[in-house]
Amino acid sequence: MRREISLAYGPKHLEKLFANLYYFFNFVFILFYISLCYVYEKRKYSKKYFERILNEIKYIGHSNFEHEIIIIPNTELGELAKEINNIVKQLKTSIEEERLLEQTKKDLITNVSHDLRTPLTSIVGYLSFIQQDKYRDEIELRYYIEIIYDKVLRLNNLINDLFEYTRFQNKGIHLERNSIDINEMLDQLMVQFRLEIKQVNMELRKPITSKKINVLADGDKLVRVFENLILNAIKYGSDGKYIDVVVLEENNLVVIDIINYGRAIPTTDLAYIFERFYRVEKSRSVQTGGSGLGLAIAKSIVELHDGTIEVYSDVEKTTFRVKLHVF
Repeated sequence: MRREISLAYGPKHLEKLFANLYYFFNFVFILFYISLCYVYEKRKYSKKYFERILNEIKYIGHSNFEHEIIIIPNTELGELAKEINNIVKQLKTSIEEERLLEQTKKDLITNVSHDLRTPLTSIVGYLSFIQQDKYRDEIELRYYIEIIYDKVLRLNNLINDLFEYTRFQNKGIHLERNSIDINEMLDQLMVQFRLEIKQVNMELRKPITSKKINVLADGDKLVRVFENLILNAIKYGSDGKYIDVVVLEENNLVVIDIINYGRAIPTTDLAYIFERFYRVEKSRSVQTGGSGLGLAIAKSIVELHDGTIEVYSDVEKTTFRVKLHVF
């Protein structure tokens, strides 16, 4: 047995074994050399990519925020480039928001100045007539005083609306939430509008129902929403004879539609209808507008109640739709 083992590991076998080891170590050496070359080239490539990223960051830094760094996937530098692109996008968004805010401030000053100046000019003019005794009799004097009084009321309403809108925007409003029956609230509100509706020869309609649909809301604020929507329907829907109030319940939501049948709102205006001071009628005349804040305030109140408000308009009708969560 020992003799067989000795023969199995004779000189020829050892020579073959050493030859195999030689080739094996040569293979390992070549593989190691290739690996070193790969690592070197990879580092060299990574260095070039890193330098490219630095150059592109410098380019972006010169306000070229539209530029994006090319991302090489599945690499650490690729992940870095991806993060840099995300940061640049956030920065770009912040800059655009800042520009929009600045433009909003300018528009606010322009619109407020116009809406304040118009009634103030009238007030000063009529007071000047009175001061200089430029009136024929007491009847004309009383007429001037009534005009001044109306202008003062308009100024007061504008200032109150502006103050209230600012409070909503700055989250300075505290809601006193209670369980409120929407149908009952709207029925009471419709009674309050009887005089205004009669004066414009319109009819405010709502189906009679005893169904209770409750929401958890601030009653005074919610009334303000529907006051503004009905007033808006009276001002801009007078070409139609009716204003309809429709209340539906669906999917744990109460849907309230205020519908008028006047002229359609142009499609180009629909997207901006809830912005402060925005008017479909651009002349900003006294006949068609209050403060221009009514719909913006309504939207702010609805959103504070975690609801939504939308508008739909075509040649047949214009619908303002409010959705609130059922309590």
